[in-house]
Amino acid sequence: MTPTLRAAVPADAEAGAALHVACWREAYTPYADPALLAERLATPDRFESAWRRQLVDGPPRVLAEADGELVGFAVVGDGRDPDAPTPRELYAIYLRAAWWGTGLGQQLWDAVRPEQACSLWVLEDNARARRFYARNGFVADGSRELYEGLGTWEIRMVRP
Repeated sequence: MTPTLRAAVPADAEAGAALHVACWREAYTPYADPALLAERLATPDRFESAWRRQLVDGPPRVLAEADGELVGFAVVGDGRDPDAPTPRELYAIYLRAAWWGTGLGQQLWDAVRPEQACSLWVLEDNARARRFYARNGFVADGSRELYEGLGTWEIRMVRP
């Protein structure tokens, strides 16, 4: 089952939100405060509402699909940090755990990678994700903040 990439459309909101929740559970369980993560994941309708809004208002999302099932997504948009040194930001790149290490994350990044400089926020303790970003030219810029919603620290990385 070779995954295919495609643009997300509004009809993907429900499945995209379910994918997002599953990815958060798999990716953040080792790093986040368990009670805070459980609280965030207990309201999947919040994810679906956000997906519905974002699929209409943008920026565009790229989905990875295998055998009719969504298994990953990525999205890049305008930088949200007023102090970030880049005009673009990688908002999200998530894969189901079964797809980690398969090269699909690289395919998603290649599909959304902007020509301009780009920044992202990543959980500080997530060494696997940090290595992926470093392989793609991102370096930590010294910015660090507490992700209060998950009770863990994140750092900003930039790619000039």
